[in-house]
Amino acid sequence: MKNAELSTILSAYDDTVPLELASTLPAAWYTDPRILELERERIFGRGWQVAGRSGQVEKPGQYFTVEIAGEPLVIVRGSDGVLRGFFNVCRHHAAAVATSAEGNTQLFRCPYHGWTYGLDGSLKGTPDFTGVCNFDRRSNGLVPVRVAVWEQFVFVSLSQAGSSLKSYLGDLPTRIEPLNLSALRFHSRREYTLACNWKVYVDNYLDGGYHVPYLHKGLNSVLDYAHYTIENGERYCLQSSPIASAQDEFGATRTGDRAYYYWLFPNFMINIYEGVMDTNLVLPLGIDRTRVIFDFYFNSSASVSSEESIAVSDVVQQEDVAVCEAVQRGLSSRAYGAGRLSVRREAGEHLFHRLLAQGIRD
Repeated sequence: MKNAELSTILSAYDDTVPLELASTLPAAWYTDPRILELERERIFGRGWQVAGRSGQVEKPGQYFTVEIAGEPLVIVRGSDGVLRGFFNVCRHHAAAVATSAEGNTQLFRCPYHGWTYGLDGSLKGTPDFTGVCNFDRRSNGLVPVRVAVWEQFVFVSLSQAGSSLKSYLGDLPTRIEPLNLSALRFHSRREYTLACNWKVYVDNYLDGGYHVPYLHKGLNSVLDYAHYTIENGERYCLQSSPIASAQDEFGATRTGDRAYYYWLFPNFMINIYEGVMDTNLVLPLGIDRTRVIFDFYFNSSASVSSEESIAVSDVVQQEDVAVCEAVQRGLSSRAYGAGRLSVRREAGEHLFHRLLAQGIRD
């Protein structure tokens, strides 16, 4: 479908087909830059996205910056205790008003011409602006975005329309509440850059453990592959497996009765073991380039070594990097158009593809 009309590429996927008859998204959805532009506008630009951690903005004046759907944002805790989000764009000549990844401040001062803004986004100062006519200071504050918190995660929505975060999450908070995520404390962050489309990484995550026995020998030693389960919600998928004991580094860091792997549309994963959690945020950098941010959390009373646990995670991640990049190369081959889905294993991937197609065509 190379060089095909965009309408032809979009119509090549039928999101109404049941899983037993379904195929994957067509290869062009992973290789055509026009699809990525639609995703930025209609998926990342409209729905709720994880932007950061609530621990980054606990106190008045604390802020962090982030980019979502190509838009620079700043999230800040106001002096009144209210959490707010804004486009990180000065209303004068469009420079960023917050230039650090995170920090603490009483005002945002643009480094270009010195315009200043309060933590509530209001315009406070405009140096050398005397004599400018028909200028309404009140309408020239920072442009807001919607922001909300669930568990330890800060979400933003670039659109002022649409559902609340509570509605967007559906019954996910009820499902995940017994796992007591609030008892886990942030430890550290790792970032990986992959030469693949962001959807390749999500597909790999959502294949119901299909690839685990073949690609992740270490992880497979602690998961009960035969009893691996997949459950779909409205906008999320839970993959889960009983944990088996193993006499290796995986067995020492992946303990408890069960592993839980939650995915929330479109790009956020929560992986939970006893006393251990890591989250994955998947960010498209280009049609064939993706950043995955891992945040690691541990229970202070857990017997698992945090450094060993992170090292085990890195082994799995490096294995995933290699196969995802190989898949991206294969998607450009004339030998591949789309593939069929496993009814037993790939219900989560089917949900992802349907939600994506529906969002793009909306």
